[in-house]
Amino acid sequence: MRRSYDRLLPYAFRRFSLLSARRTLVPTILYYGLSRLPLTHREREYILPPSYKPALFTMNILPPMATVWYHFVRKNLGDSVDAVIFDCSGRLNPENFPGARVQKFLNFYAATKSDEFLYHIAKNRRIGWLCDDDMFPMSPTMLTILEREFAVPNTASVSFRPRDWWHFVIDGKTHEVSSSYCTAINREIFVEKEHLSLQPADGNTHPSHIGKHLRRYDTFDKANEILLQRGYRCSVVPKEERDASLTGFSGMSGAVILLSYFRTPEETLDYYRSAPLERWSGNVLFGTLSSLLAICTIQELYTRLTGKAYALPSLPKRAELERIRENHRTQLRPDQSVTWFDTVADRLHASL
Repeated sequence: MRRSYDRLLPYAFRRFSLLSARRTLVPTILYYGLSRLPLTHREREYILPPSYKPALFTMNILPPMATVWYHFVRKNLGDSVDAVIFDCSGRLNPENFPGARVQKFLNFYAATKSDEFLYHIAKNRRIGWLCDDDMFPMSPTMLTILEREFAVPNTASVSFRPRDWWHFVIDGKTHEVSSSYCTAINREIFVEKEHLSLQPADGNTHPSHIGKHLRRYDTFDKANEILLQRGYRCSVVPKEERDASLTGFSGMSGAVILLSYFRTPEETLDYYRSAPLERWSGNVLFGTLSSLLAICTIQELYTRLTGKAYALPSLPKRAELERIRENHRTQLRPDQSVTWFDTVADRLHASL
């Protein structure tokens, strides 16, 4: 049965999780059966106490994006972090990520996977650093910033990419929302003292900047609020510094899921051509189309890094996606920027 554009995406998410489980279920069971082995910190034959070397975590459902992400991690952060990648498609080759721990893992919610990392894999580390695989480190100064911010007493987290469409109001004071896009967390506070979770929650009544009534706390938001209420410092890096040290896309998973669902470029294009014009003022169509253009960029970068394109049989050509975007420009809201993703793409190409 043909599904409308708005009903197809939730179905495709469930379908992807079930199909990828054929490759990730047994490794996940084995992971839990092996007592969730943490990263160790070794010097010669000795295992040392908890390390100040951050453990950097991402999760991936699009293999070429993991390759591009890891390239920028190694280029700009080098051996100063230990990287952990949860492979939720089951298609990554660990040999392509030397020095990283690659773990096939069921495609649970992002908060569930991040909690697993913080509580178990990073248990021997002071800092557990969450970084989405569409967030790309651009400068070694990120490490200097982390050292500076965590040197301030009572600092529970340091964010390089806050949410900018709403803010906390706590005891009459406003606070930026850290998000979990690229945020380093002090495990001593978050895990050992406060026993918190990154799980989303209902009941968000804080002010929005876009006139939209909030109802939900997204990943880390509720814990972020609790930390602030309990007097901890949740640092958000100043905009000039974070823009210089990080770039990235947003909301990529929907487009990845569409590519896994459709079989040909024409099927993917028809998803957008068949949608009602008035729906282009919403987030789904514009967001997934922008993300498909971002995936074109990832494919280009992957090809430059490896010398060959990754097989994405349902990805349309960039020009066709740009044509659809241009044809619907008049239906978009003023805040839906058609240039933001292009600017990120130019920076990634220039920095490769």
